[in-house]
Parts: sequence; structure tokens; C-alpha cells
Amino acid sequence: MRILSYPEAETPAPLRAQVWELQQDAWPPTDPGTAGEPGPTHDPALRPVSMLLVDDGHGHGHGEGTVLAALDILTTTLTHAGRSYRAGGLSTVVTRRAVRGRGHGARLVAAAHRAMADSGLDLGLFTCDRPLRDFYTGAGWQPLPGTVLVGGTPDAPFPSDQPSFDKVTMAHFFSATARRHRAGFLAARIGLYLGEIDRLW
Repeated sequence: MRILSYPEAETPAPLRAQVWELQQDAWPPTDPGTAGEPGPTHDPALRPVSMLLVDDGHGHGHGEGTVLAALDILTTTLTHAGRSYRAGGLSTVVTRRAVRGRGHGARLVAAAHRAMADSGLDLGLFTCDRPLRDFYTGAGWQPLPGTVLVGGTPDAPFPSDQPSFDKVTMAHFFSATARRHRAGFLAARIGLYLGEIDRLW
């Protein structure tokens, strides 16, 4: 098994098709007619990078191996308490249904944590469903109790504490500046404002 990383738009088509299948399985479209085709799913302005855990021992019909797990890393610049930070977040984290429970997703999420730490980001920051908090904690992330991320746009905000959600905010403070101001991110509302395509990560 190996971990591959590509800008989302440059992911080889056979691998991208597998990732799309995994995403469709995990998050079926409410209207099958709007499912679209395998291709980039994120706003290019967020510089999406796809990370894939691939098993080369089990080809998927084209000799490129089988994608066991996949995720995307998105990045933006956020302003919080008067300071700007380079922030990254995890999105569309998925493991192939047939191999869940074997640690593949945790391995990939931990690799993403290392990649984000090495990339010069100030912090990583994202939301997950509450039952997944321990999964992400085990891969190096820390929960931020009471912290709410606000996506969307300033005119059409999309907060992580809206009534239909049960989300936990996870983070890691990579840079010295971010670590110094960590307390300001606790029990805070943080404006990510990722736009109308991704809205929230």
C-alpha cells in the first residue's frame, strides 16, 4: 500500500473515478440525476489536494491499484481576532466500505496531518460528526470544545452549529503564532467563509 497525493484536478482519471465511486457510496445524491461525472468536486480557489491510500496488490481493472481510502485537503486564509492565518481542513474523508475497520482511514488521516504540518500552514481546522471525534483524535487532531466554524459567505453564512448538525470542531496548531493564540480559538465562532461550492469543511 502507498499514499499518493495530487492536486485534485490532476488526479489520474482511473483513480479519480474510484474516488468518485467511494464518495457516491458514502454520500448518495438526493437526486440521482444531479450526480454528475467523476471530476473535481471542490472550489479551485481552496487549492484542493487529494490524498489516496492505494493497494497496488489488487488492481481495479486498469493496473493502477485499488483506492482503499481518500480525502481532500483544502486551504484558505482566515482572519480571526484581527490576525490572519493560513488554515487547512480535511474534506470528503472516505474509506471503501468493504475494508472499513482495518485502520486504513486512520492511516490516511494521520498522513494528512503530517503533510499539513510540513506545508507551512498555521493550523488545521475542520468539523466532523460527533461520533467520529475519537477517530480523529487518534490520528493527531484535537477537539476544540464549543468552537463553531462559520462557512458559506458573510451574506449567507453556513455555521457548524445549525440545528440539523451535530458537529465537533477539530484542530491542530502547527505554527508558533497559532500555538501562541490557541486560547482565542476555544469556544469561539470562527469565520471560514469558504464560498458557495464547499461552504464548510
